[in-house]
Amino acid sequence: MFLREGLRGLRAGHWPSLLGAWLHFEVSCMVWLLIGALGVVIAAEFELSATQKGFLVAVPLLGGAMLRIVVGPFADQFGAKNVGLAILGLEVVALLLGWLYGTSYFHMLGTGLILGFAGASFAIALPIASQAYPLAHQGLAMGVAGVGNSGILLATFFAPRLAEVVGWHGTFGLMVVPVLVTALAFYCLVPDKPGFLQAQAKIGPSQSLGSILQQPLMYWLCFLYAVTFGGFVGLSSFLPIFFHDQYQLDMVAAGTMTGLCVLAGSLARPIGGHLADRFGGVWLLQAVFPLIAMVSFILSSLLPPGWAFPLTITVLLLLGFGNGVVFQVVSLRFHGVMGTASGFVGAAGGLGGFFLASWFGILKDLTETYAGGFVVFGVLSGVAAVCAVRVQRSLKLPIERSPEEG
Repeated sequence: MFLREGLRGLRAGHWPSLLGAWLHFEVSCMVWLLIGALGVVIAAEFELSATQKGFLVAVPLLGGAMLRIVVGPFADQFGAKNVGLAILGLEVVALLLGWLYGTSYFHMLGTGLILGFAGASFAIALPIASQAYPLAHQGLAMGVAGVGNSGILLATFFAPRLAEVVGWHGTFGLMVVPVLVTALAFYCLVPDKPGFLQAQAKIGPSQSLGSILQQPLMYWLCFLYAVTFGGFVGLSSFLPIFFHDQYQLDMVAAGTMTGLCVLAGSLARPIGGHLADRFGGVWLLQAVFPLIAMVSFILSSLLPPGWAFPLTITVLLLLGFGNGVVFQVVSLRFHGVMGTASGFVGAAGGLGGFFLASWFGILKDLTETYAGGFVVFGVLSGVAAVCAVRVQRSLKLPIERSPEEG
């Protein structure tokens, strides 16, 4: 039943655009989290402290956060396809820098900032998916495009294995090939004009940004997404180092374990979006955030691997589900300026990931344990649960239904 409804929803819009959006986000996520996937071997080569490790894997997230604010409005103004192709070109530049010039910690920090352009793919893929589908299927379209998060799985699973063969510098060089192939496919699949919004008049970047900044809901959604996506991408970046330091897993095993966590979260995203279409996004968030907080507090006890690994998969699954739910709400409320809205909310998510990866490293150096990182995240998730209740009570969202209303 669920699968049949999903397939019917996919046929309701322009699926080649959705495929192109997903592919762009998939490969860009792989590139964006490449430093995190190779963090163990890079940190060993440069003999980094826990704080330095945290910043190393967090800097691409910071770059992505800053660039999403810029890329979103430009996608609305100049077309998501044109801006998307430019982003793929800049990803190639960043990969070449890591391959040929990544010879020190500071060089890799600079490379990480430029890799932030890959994170800005989010502000391209989601507007394309949104504009290709009618309002009734926004959650599903957002969720499918958002499955591109699984590019993190490709990075964490394959990059360490490639690094054992060609070295981590060579891995950066090899990643240029899938980016170029993606650029060609994206050019062929995505039309120059969006599907369901072709008749909409264009507005300037400053106008679209100004319109969403006047709405209090935007700030609530930014915070909620900073917790869900920030938690997802921040943990995905730092988990290889955490598994290596805490449980003495080698680089490949740590990457494999992280990949399983990312897979759970990526697959949960479209499910979250689809269920939000049916039951209302804010209602679901009120249930998801308390569960995230609970699992995070349990993880703070740093249980043995037999318990810690399944719980880590669970928290990534819940975060992925929450990502799909939050963006169902975003797509309904800000459908006409989806590039700007997704850029702004996505920037908050990237910034959340930057702070999470950073505080895990800093708190490890200060307290000699990773427990504090999970405690802080658990507290923030609890605050997000309260915020979701407040949003439900104070704002009336379009096409937002309670479970009783069907």
